[in-house]
Amino acid sequence: MEAYVKSNIENGIGTIEFFHPQSNSMPSSQLRNLVEEINNLSKNDEVKVINLKSGGDKAFCAGASFDELISIKDFETGKTFFSGFANVINAMRKSPKLIIARIHGKAVGGGVGIACAADYTFATENASVKLSELAVGIGPFVIGPVVEKKIGTSSFAQLAINATEFYSAEWAQEKNLYQDVYETPEEMDAEINILAEKLAKSNPEAMSQLKEIFWKGTDHWDDLLAERAGISGSLVLSDFTVNAINQFKNK
Repeated sequence: MEAYVKSNIENGIGTIEFFHPQSNSMPSSQLRNLVEEINNLSKNDEVKVINLKSGGDKAFCAGASFDELISIKDFETGKTFFSGFANVINAMRKSPKLIIARIHGKAVGGGVGIACAADYTFATENASVKLSELAVGIGPFVIGPVVEKKIGTSSFAQLAINATEFYSAEWAQEKNLYQDVYETPEEMDAEINILAEKLAKSNPEAMSQLKEIFWKGTDHWDDLLAERAGISGSLVLSDFTVNAINQFKNK
């Protein structure tokens, strides 16, 4: 199957689904399309709540595209590349609609950032998490603020430093990265539908005001995440990082 980002609206619930054949990794084009869909549903008065999910039955999101990452040869290209996830996080943060995330499988790097940027996150027992950036010579700089906001500095540091290890969905729930964890996708989907239907009948203004409270203190994130993208854009050019990425890809 080819990569896609698509959305639909039903009974006040806007659903966005993304897919990429390489474990739902996210090249720049995919990230731009995801931002566009989030913004479109956020502006649509018919939409009361947004569900965000990925396709397939394996990984939820493997993070940034390594094929595109290894092709970066200059700072501006690198900064633009890393701004992709920054733009997704900021679109989710700025949306006046509450966003529910469905994490059906492993979330790595930017996938963890998406899970943390949602206002309410459901997961299955298979949805372990990992921040692998340091292992390839970079660091989770762009997604760092949203992960830290969600789970706290200590737990963020644990993920960022121990960059080769997956942490279980149980661990993620204990740290409040996930709000609810279910044994099967079917059980999870049933509960997502229940919550989404309740929210679709709730007061849109009240939900929007709640969201403003949830994200209070993040108004500077446009600049902050752009700055962090610059850090990653610089590091990705180093010989250390290039060699580390190539070794990672050849495993």
